[in-house]
Parts: sequence; structure tokens; C-alpha cells
Amino acid sequence: MVKERKWIMKPRADADLVSRLSSELGIDPVLAELLAHRGISTFAEARSFFRPDLANLHDPFLMKDMDKAVGRIRKAVSSGEKILVYGDYDVDGTTAVSLVYSFFKKTGADVDFYIPDRYDEGYGVSFKGIDWAETNGFGLIITLDCGIKANDKVEYASSKGIDMIICDHHLPEQDLPRAVAVLDPKREDCSYPFDDLSGCGVGFKLVQAYSSVCGIPFESLTSLLDLLVVSIASDLVSVMGENRILAYFGLKQLNENPRTGLLAIIRLSGLDPSHITIDDIVFKIGPRINAAGRMESGRVAVEMLTAEDEETAARIGCEINEYNNERKSIDREITREALEMVQNGSCLSSGNLTVVYNPNWHKGVVGIVASRLVEAFYRPTIVFTKSQANGLVTGSARSVQGFDMYEAIESCSDLLENFGGHLYAAGLTLKEENLPEFTRRIERSVGDKITQEMLTPVIYVDSVLNFEQITPKFFRILKQFQPFGPGNTAPVFVTENVYDNGNGRKVGADAGHLKLELIQESQPYRHISAIAFNKAEHFEHIRNGNPIDICYSIVENYYRGIANIQLRIKDIRDREDFI
Repeated sequence: MVKERKWIMKPRADADLVSRLSSELGIDPVLAELLAHRGISTFAEARSFFRPDLANLHDPFLMKDMDKAVGRIRKAVSSGEKILVYGDYDVDGTTAVSLVYSFFKKTGADVDFYIPDRYDEGYGVSFKGIDWAETNGFGLIITLDCGIKANDKVEYASSKGIDMIICDHHLPEQDLPRAVAVLDPKREDCSYPFDDLSGCGVGFKLVQAYSSVCGIPFESLTSLLDLLVVSIASDLVSVMGENRILAYFGLKQLNENPRTGLLAIIRLSGLDPSHITIDDIVFKIGPRINAAGRMESGRVAVEMLTAEDEETAARIGCEINEYNNERKSIDREITREALEMVQNGSCLSSGNLTVVYNPNWHKGVVGIVASRLVEAFYRPTIVFTKSQANGLVTGSARSVQGFDMYEAIESCSDLLENFGGHLYAAGLTLKEENLPEFTRRIERSVGDKITQEMLTPVIYVDSVLNFEQITPKFFRILKQFQPFGPGNTAPVFVTENVYDNGNGRKVGADAGHLKLELIQESQPYRHISAIAFNKAEHFEHIRNGNPIDICYSIVENYYRGIANIQLRIKDIRDREDFI
């Protein structure tokens, strides 16, 4: 079902630059080339890359309106005015709310938080949330990870005597909300040096600015960085520039002294508490936090992330873990139904675009199902269901590398009630009667702009590598490229002409994965452990002693307290198939 992926070697970096870096740093030329690909050309830049420093964070007051935001919050705190911290129900939103709420609570502010209901209120600032703030006597609302397009909500709040500070990281429209302050590094008139902060990152810059004005030591903010790295990893923002520094020290905090709520999730995920990686956040921690908003309420996630005692954190953590198990069960069933619809031709659209609709599907998992369909058929996908709260059709869209799905949806905006998102992921709502026309128009829009290259899954390879190059020193330096993520992806290598030593086997609950012990023909006495997820179809070929080429990243595998180098295989080819 999954399309065969094309392996493409990245363009070679300047040979003289690679040679100089290799010599000055005393590292393998392969590692020097990885640095060159990341825009690093001097010893000093390499040192800064390998040794992130919190002192190199940008001045938060470089962000437009930061002075106004801090001034308004100081006024609220000094006068005892009630402050409401308001955020989205996903990982970025709930970590942002937890960070800002817990910070101001410690300063003695009269503060509470609000997470909108995914099904009753939908994404972003809601009229219901503002009414709740008025009923409960709040004079100031700080939004996090939402609000940049909430012009009408800001006006509504103002009419009730409530001021708003917007903290967001999504692309704004031409007319900004008329809030007291609008903090968004993507504002055209904002000169902040780094514009790819997460929503939680913008919240961190707010408390950093407030602390500097109020004489609160910066060191007291480091305990917040475990929340921030969870948002950076889960929201798939760039892990370069300021985010690299924040993620580096966030992982340090998460591994050495995580807050009680995150420790509960780490334990429930079966992770080693002292060896948490970005991948662990993306695949284990983040989905559990997200499950609260998908299946019940994002408020539960904030209650866990701000819990101060282990008993409370463990109780809520178990509850969230059950939500995640329920989510996975529903996700599997809906994915099965959606795959069948595509395969039997009963979807609304196929060809270059997949559109499926079932009014009874669970709204909380349609985004996950859309991602599953992209993995299966590798084309832009929209999965629709019907909201029981308002009768509108609601959908999640996911795209493929190089195709701007948000732009395609925007071209049909006259048919939509609401939409928002990013280049590769978006959400939208519309009236059911508009669904056929929307499908027709977006199918045409996708067909006009997508290319065959975009519809071919690609693995970009950094270098061909021989097993003899994977020395302890090589791996020790490679680890210093972490944390990996967008903008600093884990290097991908190809090794040719390798064999299993005869101990390879199928593993996993459904025997869908391969655990191999690989030997390169040029080094018959050395073997390296490898894991190949969802590659069981290659087992007979490999077991019969046939040579293969592998495409992989290098990871550190922890098992019973022992660390070993392991190859995480991304793709397998017969020798004669390698291009």
C-alpha cells in the first residue's frame, strides 16, 4: 500500500569548507559536512552549535508590544485584578497555559486558567470563554497559542470591560486584533530575531520579560523549560536558533528534574526517566497530553502539568493514559474504515487528493486518521466528520512535502465557516450542503498545483557510510547534534551491501518489525544491531542471506540500563535496486 520511497543524496557541501572544519575540529569529514549543511562555517559557530548557552537567548523586549504586555500585567498584579490565562486544548496550548499560569501563581497574582472545549467551543478564543471570564470577575485575559485572528472576540471582551493580551505564533491577517498587546513574532512589523517560536515559547518570552522588569532571577525560570521542550517537540517547530537553546536545556530539565505531572506521564509511558529524547516526547509524552483534549478536556492536562504532589499527578496521569488508550482504539477503527473507503472508491475524492467523510466519526482523532492516510497513499488528505454540537462538518487536512495545503484551503474560504493552520496541517469547518462544491473546488486547486515529484515520498540521504566509520568517537560527536527536529533533522546514512548474521527475527505484537544483526561485507567480523519498524515483508529475503542496502539513522538504545549503538532503519533495498 505504501509507495516506494526514493532515496536522494543531498548536494555536497563545499569541499574546502568541509576539509577545514574537519581539520580544525578534529572530526570525521562526514560530521564536518553535516555542520556545513547547517550553515556552520567556523570553529566559533561550531562551538556555539555544540554548546548551547541560555545567555544567547534574545532580549524578549525585541518583540513588538512586549512592553505594553508587561506593563498591563504589572498593573493587574499590583491592583489585585483577576487574570485569566486562556489557551488551546492541544499540547502546545496546554503546556503554554501551564507555564504562564504556574509562573504568575508563584508571584502571588490572582490567576486562573481556561481551556475551551474542543467540541462545544472549538479552536481558539470563544464567546463562551469570554462570558465565563465576565461572570467570574476577570479583568484581563492572556491568550496563548491562539487569538491572532480573534478580532471579533477581542471587541466583544472590550465591550464587557475585559482587556486582552494576545500571545500567538500563527500567521496573522492584515488587520490585527485591537488588544492591549499582540505578541506574535510572525507580525510583519515585529523585528524579533527568531520567528519560529512555539505558542509556549511566546509565553516563555512573556514571563522572561516580566521577570527582568520585576527583578526575578532568570535562574528561577529554568524549571519551566521542561514544559517548553514538550511544546517545541510536539508542535514541530524548528529546532535551530533560539529553539535549539530552549530545547537543549528543556531536555536537560526533563531528564534531571521534571515537574511532577510530566514525571507521571514519563512513568506511564514506560520511558527511562533519565534518557528522554525528542522522539520520546513526539511519540509517547505528547500524544498522551493531547489525548485529554481529544477525548475529554484539555483542562485535565493543565491540572496534571501543574499538579504539585505526586498523588494528584499520578491519579490524573492514569486518567489521561486511559484517554490515550481509548483514543488509540478509536483511531485504529476509524483508520480501518477510512482505508476501506479509499480502496473501494467510496470516498468523496481520490486521485491527487483524498477526501473522506463519515458524520459519525470521532472529531478528536480525524487529524490522526488524516496523517495515517497520507502515510498509506502519500497524497494530500482531508478527513471530515460532523460536529454534534453545531451540526457543522469539521475536518482535518494533512499534506505531503512541498505542497501548501493551507493555501489550497484558503482558495475555497468563501465556502467555509472557519479555517486555520499551517503549510502541511489545517483544520476547517463548513456547512454540510457546501461539502460537494468544496470538494470539487479543492480537488481542482490541488490538481492544478501539485506535481508528480510532490506525490513521490522521498528520503534525503546525508552520506554513504561504512560501518568502520561508526566509531565511539563518531557517535559521541553525532549525539552532540541533538536535539533533532525540523531544521536539524537526525542525519540519514546509507550503507551498502550488508547482511544479517543469521540472528535476525521478527518482533512486535503483530510481528511487523525486524530486529537484525548486520554485517558489512568489507567487515565480516563486526556486526551492528538494527531495528526496522514495519519492514517485516523483507524478512524472507534477508533470512536467505541476500545482500541489502539500508537507509538509517543512528540512535542510542537503552535496555536494562545498558546503552548500545543501534541503527534505526528507514528503508531497505535489494542490492540491485539502489539508485
